[in-house]
Amino acid sequence: MRKASITRDTAETKITVELDLDGTGIYDNATGIGFFDHMLDQLARHAMIDMTVRCSGDQHIDDHHSVEDVGIALGQALAEAVGDKAGINRYGACLLPMDDALVRAALDISARPYLVWNVDLPTAKIGAFDTELVREFFQAFSTHGGLTLHVDALHGINSHHIAEAAFKSVARALRMALEADPRAGGSIPSTKGRL
Repeated sequence: MRKASITRDTAETKITVELDLDGTGIYDNATGIGFFDHMLDQLARHAMIDMTVRCSGDQHIDDHHSVEDVGIALGQALAEAVGDKAGINRYGACLLPMDDALVRAALDISARPYLVWNVDLPTAKIGAFDTELVREFFQAFSTHGGLTLHVDALHGINSHHIAEAAFKSVARALRMALEADPRAGGSIPSTKGRL
């Protein structure tokens, strides 16, 4: 049962996350940040992870704490749900086109967090959403999920398309990495014997 439920309660945010890594991409995300909810929906749908996120944050200040803390909680839930990583592919990659945007994501569920982010979002805002928060989310998610994550925007002129392609490409790479390797026989995908 690759499921997890995480609660994060701080002076800045109150968050609950529920994940089912063997779901069908059902999502129910409500953070109070419309564009961010749309991106979380894409992450769930394209990773084929059932995801429910609730966040109440200090948005009278700005959206930063909510976006970052959701990334932390989602990463923690992912790490808990994947467990010892026995039998998974471990690695995943996706080259994803979305209109003018082309984004490549590659990841390793390694327990060695590292983010390489080569994504230029040409506008400071997508609607009311600060585009710099896209990187903040993935930094928190990769750190707390134990992911080595590389994201590269190869083309793009529209910030919405680039950001959405980033979420979708990471989701597709995550789906690949989390799937069972039928030849692995349930073994840990490392010569170390653990990840």
